[in-house]
Order: sequence, then structure tokens, then C-alpha cells
Amino acid sequence: QVQLVQSGGGLVQPGGSLTLSCVASGRTFNNMYGMAWFRQAPGTGREFLAVTTWATGLRTYADSVTGRFTISADSAKNTVYLHMNFVKPEDTAVYYCAAASIISRESTSYNYWGQGTQVTVSS
Repeated sequence: QVQLVQSGGGLVQPGGSLTLSCVASGRTFNNMYGMAWFRQAPGTGREFLAVTTWATGLRTYADSVTGRFTISADSAKNTVYLHMNFVKPEDTAVYYCAAASIISRESTSYNYWGQGTQVTVSS
């Protein structure tokens, strides 16, 4: 099993910045290759945002966040981050980190999920 524990989130003003963290642990943690961030707004499906890997540092982003959000992974801390800059009201959602044995943009590919954290962008 892999456990993912998220922190960060909260209320931020439009144009501001916020960083989310996701600490990974567990017996099969080392088999997890892709670490991703998704979000889900009320009444919508889970939206892919970004994915990276522990081994290569490869990063792939959704068009909606390219140039504004950055995903990073610190293998020494077993932690993946989502650095959010120039946030917009439409970024308001519950944000989830996820782990999979492959790299994918599809939420169905991910076996393990964090508990979710609310991000609200409002003045």
C-alpha cells in the first residue's frame, strides 16, 4: 500500500500564489513511478493538472495550467509539490495528489490518492 498525505491549500487572492505538498509513504512506494496532481470542481469530473516522476524528473502539464503551475518532486523527502502562481477564480477546486506505476493523464490509471485539499481563489 501507498499512503499519500496532503497539506497546503486554503484561500488565496486572484493573482496570488500557493504551494500544495504531498508526502508519500508505504511498503510499495518505490514502485510508484508517476506522481500527479488533479483537481475537481463542484459538478465536474477530476481534471488532470500535472505529472512527474521520481526517477527522471519528467514533467507534463495540462494546457490550463502551463506557465502558471509547476510540479516538483523531492525524493529525499518523499514529497511532491504543486506550486501555483497567478491563480484565477476558476482554479477553485479540491486538489488531489495521486500515485501510479505509469505516467498518465487519466485519473483511472492512478491507484492511490491523497485526501484532497480545498483551494479557493477569491478576493
